[in-house]
Amino acid sequence: MNPKELIARRIGQEFKDGDIVNLGFGIPNASANYIPEGVNVILQAENGALRFGATPTKDTLTPDYGNSGGAPITLLPGAATFDLQTSFAIIRGGHVDKTVLGALEVDQAGNIANWMVPGVMAPGMGGAMDLLVGAKKVIASIQHTDKKGNSKLLAKCTLPLSAANAVDMVITELAVFEIKDGKFFLTEHAPGVTVEEILAKTEGEVVVSENIKEFFS
Repeated sequence: MNPKELIARRIGQEFKDGDIVNLGFGIPNASANYIPEGVNVILQAENGALRFGATPTKDTLTPDYGNSGGAPITLLPGAATFDLQTSFAIIRGGHVDKTVLGALEVDQAGNIANWMVPGVMAPGMGGAMDLLVGAKKVIASIQHTDKKGNSKLLAKCTLPLSAANAVDMVITELAVFEIKDGKFFLTEHAPGVTVEEILAKTEGEVVVSENIKEFFS
């Protein structure tokens, strides 16, 4: 299983019956394919859709149905579509239970940078700022290190922030953390990954839970 699929599968375990969840670009959107059986989650696309499911195949997709990243989605029975103004009224009104967003960096205070690298062309922040302050729970999905092996889980973010003190949980291909008291609180490790490896690859301060467990256990 590649790192992105592992993260998406683990995100799916956070979905609870009745949740209204907004998924960001990339790995978060892929988690729609891993909703646990029997769990009824209402997924929201910020461009104006409510209640969609797994990614369609080329034989089942409808070109007119897409999420905010332009990827095709499958509308489920009872789905609704609406304008952007209504969609952001849902987000800003505090009606989203959880949002899962990709990140470039996350730090131990719960700050998140996910929209710009100085000097690099970027599409902009999109709805991230609204989701980070409007959702009841914020989950950041991020690969643990960059291509050079540098940690993306930092003591303090170096890139322009999307929001401060907003992140509640971080899910990587190595570990799951909660943000508690200005530290990364390690609660889970991926199969075959040791606590020592996680600590070595995390720049920010980590507290290891006494009840740490393995993903999917």
